[in-house]
Amino acid sequence: QVQLVESGGGLVQAGGSLRLSCAASGRTFSSYDMAWFRQAKGKEREFVATISGSGGNTYYVDSVKGRFTISRDNAKNTVYLQMNSLKPEDTAVYYCAARASTSWMLITGALYNYWGQGTQVTVSS
Repeated sequence: QVQLVESGGGLVQAGGSLRLSCAASGRTFSSYDMAWFRQAKGKEREFVATISGSGGNTYYVDSVKGRFTISRDNAKNTVYLQMNSLKPEDTAVYYCAARASTSWMLITGALYNYWGQGTQVTVSS
């Protein structure tokens, strides 16, 4: 069982930056692939980024490439999402998710077993 707790959301002006954190329980954090998803009001949940258990592989949705960076610190059981050059369309509740490591960069939320409670990110224009 893995428990995930996100933090770091807030209100920021367009062009600004935020760093989200997701702290995980358990002693085998490095055996889990981690991902960030987001859900804007009235829209479906959307994949944002994923990182392999070792941290050696990452994958992003096209809309955030070059602006967002996913990383992890396995010693701290934490995954991060550094968000730069934020746009109003990035406004959403951001969720971190985990699943046992595979060889694939998975972008479908239904394939992730564990979810955090979410953190709100609001970007004003």
